[in-house]
Amino acid sequence: MTETAFLAGGCFWCLEAAYDELAGGVNVQSGYAGGHVANPSYRQVCTGTTGHAEGVRVEFDPAVISYDDLLRVFFTIHDPTTLNRQGADVGTQYRSAIYYASPEQEAAARKIVEEFTPVWGKIVTEISPMGIFYPAEAEHEDYFVRNPYSGYCQAVIEPKIAKLRKVFRDRLKKAA
Repeated sequence: MTETAFLAGGCFWCLEAAYDELAGGVNVQSGYAGGHVANPSYRQVCTGTTGHAEGVRVEFDPAVISYDDLLRVFFTIHDPTTLNRQGADVGTQYRSAIYYASPEQEAAARKIVEEFTPVWGKIVTEISPMGIFYPAEAEHEDYFVRNPYSGYCQAVIEPKIAKLRKVFRDRLKKAA
């Protein structure tokens, strides 16, 4: 039996690359959440006018990794203190958000925010009910795996993956 988490924390390529490495992650898909336009394209979302955030849908096995631990990874690999921004990526589409699918997920999200507030200070992560998740176009899937030496991947994604591998090495699918 699997569960699903919906997370947005800047560019979806970063989140997908990280969650793909975790044991218990059955499927990770990049896409768009939290907006008001049906079936948005990447170009539309990048304008910041659709209301969507770039994010991931993580299908996971709670017997292997808990929802709480997925959120701990989330708050370790991105900056939840910058409104509508992750590094050089600026706009509402890069906001930090947790979209919950149940009251239990909402409670867990609020608990983990409290846990990480002493670490980060003021956390601006949006916690909202999950609406419709729209999968991203095929060229965005497995972006880091297909483009590991691109400038963006080296400068932005690789440091997050290195941190993930150091902090959560006991949660990885295989030794990294």
